Amino acid sequence: MGAAYFYHLTRAPLEVTLAMLLDKARGAGWRVAVRGVDPAQMDKLDEALWTTGGDESFLPHGRAGQPYEADQPILLTTLADMPNGASCLMTVAGAEVAPDEVSRLDRVCVIFDGNDDAAVAHARTQWKALTDAGCTAQYWSEESGKWEKKAEKEATG
Repeated sequence: MGAAYFYHLTRAPLEVTLAMLLDKARGAGWRVAVRGVDPAQMDKLDEALWTTGGDESFLPHGRAGQPYEADQPILLTTLADMPNGASCLMTVAGAEVAPDEVSRLDRVCVIFDGNDDAAVAHARTQWKALTDAGCTAQYWSEESGKWEKKAEKEATG
């Protein structure tokens, strides 16, 4: 059974934090799906992943709906399907995640903008829905300048 990790962005931009989390996930041997809601934002993330971090931290990735999507170690998508066989799901911009995905996958990361009141409110709603469904969840904040775990709720049921 996996867990949902909530990442509250207050300092680093999404592109930098996403690249860091993707690098850690790939280091764990996981295939990853990055789920968003806006195709234009996914275009921006696609471009950023080619340039963030330089040559030493290249993150091989592709887009859903493109050739070889099933072969991609990191797949950017706006759909619920994960044709690359992801064992880790990262959601951005309020993309939905279901309790069964948390249970089925090794890790789910919910990344949200702490400077956007609507995004914070949506993340709180997601936290409540997932923990009420019995999922393990952790809340991480970078407010102090480094990532720190601020809350944890163990799985129930």
